[in-house]
Amino acid sequence: MKLELDKINRNRLYQALGITLTAVSSDAASSELRASDAASWPQRDQPHGGVVFTQMDTTMATAALGAEQVSDCSTVSLQIQYLAPARGAVLTCKATVERRGGRICFIRGETCDPEGQVVAMAQGSFRTFSK
Repeated sequence: MKLELDKINRNRLYQALGITLTAVSSDAASSELRASDAASWPQRDQPHGGVVFTQMDTTMATAALGAEQVSDCSTVSLQIQYLAPARGAVLTCKATVERRGGRICFIRGETCDPEGQVVAMAQGSFRTFSK
């Protein structure tokens, strides 16, 4: 499936939170988070943990969708560990497919602050649907 990132990035939720998908391949995806003031708490440039979770879920699902034979997916399970406060103007998330099964795709993700420090990591499983 050829994903149109411009079309996906027009999603109103992603725009409201400040999430932009930046790249996708058959086994990986990446995104940036420029959190809006409304999505930041307890201070500016510190997005709420739920916003970081949404960035990771979005990026990891996009990695699942990167395979040619996949038409859709849904999150089955996503576990996230917050390692440090998520601070900075831009947080980057990278998701990598660890294994594709017949219907389940296992993905690992990391979100880093502008200095490259990992602030959150996650692992998830995604149900994929074939064309």
